[in-house]
Amino acid sequence: MAGPAASHGNKRFLIFFDFDETIVDENSDDAMVQAVPGRQLPGWLKDSYRPGHYNEHMQRVLAYIAEQGVSEDTIRSSVEKIPASPGILSLFQYLRAHPKDFEAVLVSDANMYFIEAWLRRVGARQLFQKIFTNPASFDSSGRLVLLPHHSHNCARCPENLCKQAVVRDYLAQRAQEHGCPFQHIFYVGDGANDFCPLLILGPMDTVFPRRNYPIHKLIAEAQEARPSVFKPAVVPWTSGEDVVNHLKRLLAER
Repeated sequence: MAGPAASHGNKRFLIFFDFDETIVDENSDDAMVQAVPGRQLPGWLKDSYRPGHYNEHMQRVLAYIAEQGVSEDTIRSSVEKIPASPGILSLFQYLRAHPKDFEAVLVSDANMYFIEAWLRRVGARQLFQKIFTNPASFDSSGRLVLLPHHSHNCARCPENLCKQAVVRDYLAQRAQEHGCPFQHIFYVGDGANDFCPLLILGPMDTVFPRRNYPIHKLIAEAQEARPSVFKPAVVPWTSGEDVVNHLKRLLAER
């Protein structure tokens, strides 16, 4: 799914990132509404959403945007204007300063066009070894066509993407390529769909939930209800600087 990236060799640590409301401080799909004449979707389109079928809903939204004559340049510009979450660019800078230690991977239910447009705008595309998200590209009519990332059997996740399946398969692939697993796995996220992959992390790993966002609440509930099942350490963050400070302490200890 990802575009070209530099070879990263054998890293000690693997860090996964979500995109919407983690790397960027808004939902990138909401930025599309700002590109529509009148800056709102018609009621029939809003009401067409069905829980668990958000990808299908966004396909309809993007088709509507194309019908309104919104150009690729306008869409790209709208995405590029989305602000970064507090401290995230400092976190990216820190990871780039330690290229031998960290492998970064992005797992998102947004889409490839939005993510790559935004990362290129801030000069961070090459930081990521791999991007797992929903494919999206413009067709000959100028419409941004969105597709599901994959199919799966997970009852917790939307039909187009189970982040646990993505993380599990990537860890298995990289362990085979490395000849050994990563020393430590990190996961930075905010949303409810970031909870599923955390269930396969171990006691040597760390999850960074965005403070007071849905993932933070779900983790607290899991820790209270079944503390022996939820294994990774939990370090809530308000700014990417919180993540940087934790990683600095980890590197100082090893």
